[in-house]
Amino acid sequence: MTPETVMTIGQNALALTVMIAAPMLLSALAVGLFVGMIQAATQINEMTLSFIPKLLVLAAALAIGGPWMMRTMLDFTRQLYHTIPQLVG
Repeated sequence: MTPETVMTIGQNALALTVMIAAPMLLSALAVGLFVGMIQAATQINEMTLSFIPKLLVLAAALAIGGPWMMRTMLDFTRQLYHTIPQLVG
């Protein structure tokens, strides 16, 4: 196994991690921004106010994107398992 192969596998794994985490992170960012604007407009400075909306949106994002996330991870894992003989030999 060459160093280039190791770097390619690592790069693909990091790209997959970013791709899988992006929907949940972006949805939490959007809700946090929206709740922050509401808090600034109403001058309600309660730190725990944004927790429940973020939790609900994250659960919805996981329910909607969960099958895609799982399928993507399984495809990557299968690809790694299929390339093991080529990497070792």
